[in-house]
Amino acid sequence: MRYISTRGAAPVLNFGEAMMTGLARDGGLYVPEVVPQMTHAEIAGLAGLPYEEIAYRVMRPFIGDTFGDVEFKVLLSNAYKGFGHAARAPLVQLGPNHFLLELFHGPTLAFKDFAMQLIGQMMQAALAKTGARITIVGATSGDTGSAAMEAFRGLANVDLFILYPHGRVSDVQRRQMTTPVEANVHALAMDGDFDDCQARVKDMFNDFDFRDGVRLAGVNSINWARVLAQVVYYFSAAVSLGAPARPVSFTVPTGNFGDIFAGYIARKMGLPIEQLVIATNQNDILDRAIKSGEYKTNGVKPSISPSMDIQVSSNFERALFDAYGRDGAAVAALMEEMKTGGFSISQGALQMLRETFASGRCSEEETRATITHAYATTGEVLCPHSAVGVKVAEEHLGQVPMITLATAHPAKFPDAVEAAMGTRPALPDRMADLFDRPERMTRVANDLGALQALIRERIAL
Repeated sequence: MRYISTRGAAPVLNFGEAMMTGLARDGGLYVPEVVPQMTHAEIAGLAGLPYEEIAYRVMRPFIGDTFGDVEFKVLLSNAYKGFGHAARAPLVQLGPNHFLLELFHGPTLAFKDFAMQLIGQMMQAALAKTGARITIVGATSGDTGSAAMEAFRGLANVDLFILYPHGRVSDVQRRQMTTPVEANVHALAMDGDFDDCQARVKDMFNDFDFRDGVRLAGVNSINWARVLAQVVYYFSAAVSLGAPARPVSFTVPTGNFGDIFAGYIARKMGLPIEQLVIATNQNDILDRAIKSGEYKTNGVKPSISPSMDIQVSSNFERALFDAYGRDGAAVAALMEEMKTGGFSISQGALQMLRETFASGRCSEEETRATITHAYATTGEVLCPHSAVGVKVAEEHLGQVPMITLATAHPAKFPDAVEAAMGTRPALPDRMADLFDRPERMTRVANDLGALQALIRERIAL
């Protein structure tokens, strides 16, 4: 299995190399040269299997010889044994033909755990074979950072630095990043918004002297291994509702486009997905792009669904790569235009995107109303991000079962949930002391040189 860059000018890599590299050296994102196909019989054969076995069968063709069969099964078992539900990703029915896929039963109560727990296992296994040590730098709008902290804390071969926008994550998200005691993980509260944090991470990857000097790796959803791990729950959910004998649809609350791109890969593999619906909050650049053909930033507006407060959706580049006929030069030109605020999508590419994705937007008021209504009519407590998904999904319901991804536990956003439904959601017992633990973090400026100096100092280079 070979991986190529969306900008067409970086080395072709195998899975292990792409996982450890993260961002391609030409600034692009790695994607499979060819997406493996699953037959109707192979998809039907997933029904009733444990989640780990589904993950093995879906992911194995992408892995190549990076891990052996037995080794990869052990990594999967280790990754998911700490989840709080035997099904890992259970389905709950919200109404006729509408289902909620609960992706918040992992260690940090968010869908990011599905990928981060596994990538932590895979990276540590790969590094142990060589004795090498790496420095991981990531940006987060809230959930990626806490999931990365949980996955990499205490690992022998990794130093982890997470940039999060100071004052723009929930208290629970912040404390999940600032309370680990292990010396190899570092929470950096940066001035600015998530797009600023993400930009500084990309700047570090594009500074090759720094990148090579600290042996830089990434775990944001720019990393192909993250996207691949998320493909699995599309299959597990779909087969539980009758796929491949009947199609299903998915609505995905998304900011950085990684989670819905995983659904796009599942469909390319052969899963019969009728609709892939992009759900955005008031930071609606993806909805505007699909409807208008103009991908233009207009500033991040803080919301009660902060993990979606993004205007530069990194993984959208992967979709553009296919929409432009896998023309790396065309994508590179678009990304150059992005530096000045945005670009226009060509007519042919826009047609492909519209045929592939539907989209919708949910305001702050609609988010609160959806939380209130869901609790009153079903007893289901939604986090604000999941509520965005549910509201947009209801606008796209049809004859085919709709599955909305519930991306985080409501207790991660207790203030917003309590304001909407009058009851404060409680953290699980294993996290009940979260607000009693001492915090450890560093406030940093939005300054590349200062960040690089801090990282070098912390890893003693």
